[in-house]
Amino acid sequence: MTQITLDAVSASKLAGVQESVQLCDPNGRVLGRFVPLIDLSKWEPITPDSTDDELDQSEQSNEWYTTDEVLAHLKRLENP
Repeated sequence: MTQITLDAVSASKLAGVQESVQLCDPNGRVLGRFVPLIDLSKWEPITPDSTDDELDQSEQSNEWYTTDEVLAHLKRLENP
């Protein structure tokens, strides 16, 4: 990847950005997009909590699907 070093003014403008922004030249022409790095160490994954009953029911189920069956089902949902 090519690296471009910014001047101090531009770097300070981007330092506080917390969402993606467009980068434009002085004439307003869009040159690209800056997406800031996010420190994911402050976040934790969110998963739905399953009850013990739901886990037991899932474990005892005889109804299983192959990956191909699941993908085919998802494909059918895309094109009703």
